[in-house]
Amino acid sequence: MAIDPLSAPERSQLMQAPRPRRLPLAPNAAPAKRSLPLADGARDRDRNARPIYAVWEVTLACDLACRHCGSRAGHARPDELSTAECLDLIEQLAALGIREVTLIGGEAYLRSDWLELVSHIRKQGMTPTMTTGGRGLDATRAQAAKQAGLASVSVSLDGLASTHDRLRGVEGSHAHALAAMQHLRAAGIPVSVNSQVNRLSMPELPELLELIGGQGAHSWQIALTVPMGRATDEPEVLLQPYDLLALFPLLGTLSARCKALGVRLLPGNNVGYFGPHEAALRGYMPSGHGGSCSAGQLTLGIEADGTIKGCPSLPTASWSGGNIRDATLRDIWERAATLRYTRDRTVDDLWGYCRSCYYADVCRAGCTWTSDVFFGRPGNNPYCHHRALEFARQGKRERLLLAELPPGAPFDQGRFDIVIEDLEDSTAATTPPERQRPHDPTASL
Repeated sequence: MAIDPLSAPERSQLMQAPRPRRLPLAPNAAPAKRSLPLADGARDRDRNARPIYAVWEVTLACDLACRHCGSRAGHARPDELSTAECLDLIEQLAALGIREVTLIGGEAYLRSDWLELVSHIRKQGMTPTMTTGGRGLDATRAQAAKQAGLASVSVSLDGLASTHDRLRGVEGSHAHALAAMQHLRAAGIPVSVNSQVNRLSMPELPELLELIGGQGAHSWQIALTVPMGRATDEPEVLLQPYDLLALFPLLGTLSARCKALGVRLLPGNNVGYFGPHEAALRGYMPSGHGGSCSAGQLTLGIEADGTIKGCPSLPTASWSGGNIRDATLRDIWERAATLRYTRDRTVDDLWGYCRSCYYADVCRAGCTWTSDVFFGRPGNNPYCHHRALEFARQGKRERLLLAELPPGAPFDQGRFDIVIEDLEDSTAATTPPERQRPHDPTASL
């Protein structure tokens, strides 16, 4: 099966497509929502749920302009936490039981006190790590990070040079990312790689893996690009659900190659679910397969202004649980309704295909973020290999069409509709850029 969802002319057209200019490139974030309501008390299930992993956006400032960036990063937030507030939050994270804290941005190293935060995370007995685009991660910064105690850094690589630079929005960003990996290794900091999987990057994954192996990366985390922020501005770049029919056999092959290279393959939570390659992709998990969303159960997200969410990727407007300037981290974790969501979710909260799926009670629609950014509510996840296979057995497939454009704020989203069509309908196999605009919602299912 061909692994490129685009024909050569379509790929050329999409690679050369100019950046959409309808919305500001890097909008200013609004001040944090404050004084959000919390439940009167914690339940046993809330006290028993304890996060072990936190992802912390320490600043929204960024030196790249990624065309798929969900937060539309660029400018710092107007009300980012002070150093003193950050150090206090680090102590609260340790008290809550967090084991690892990953610093992200924007770009974390653009915050002047980032090394002080790294050092304090280490002093509190947690493992400090970082995810970076690497554009300004030179030898001096790498050496300083090593001295501060940074344990590992994940560098973003989204394809070979031309594809990566196109997605990251800055020419030369691929070379900068490779240089950052070299600086980190020279400083004695282990490196890993994270990659976005979409219609531009998908066919380059085999060559990208060879590059990653040659760079000495210990792990490779992959995630499917979903429509939040700038990624909604170019829906033609996103995978269609039927593209998973080619993607997952490819991932099965790549998982074996990862083992041979000594690179651990780590599928993100939206790479799913329960198809014939599940054991190869997630056999390392205690259950031998994936489960449901861990937001608000094992993970939490922090924004630079003190906003707390169950997952860093979730849209801020609807998933903010509270702000550490108003309440303790423990109280927000235990008493915020949005962080309780996955603790309380049942099959009855699912809708669409996921509601009647054989795996509904185990999966519960998988990644909350993916469903929410496509449809404005969680509970029906079209990025599922099992689901694509089941439609294919019926001679059908799902296609996602943008119905409402995003407003242009950090962590914003549009809304998509699902069209069910015959699998062999070659006229809709791909959606050229000029056709992928908001359509008439009455024409979809």
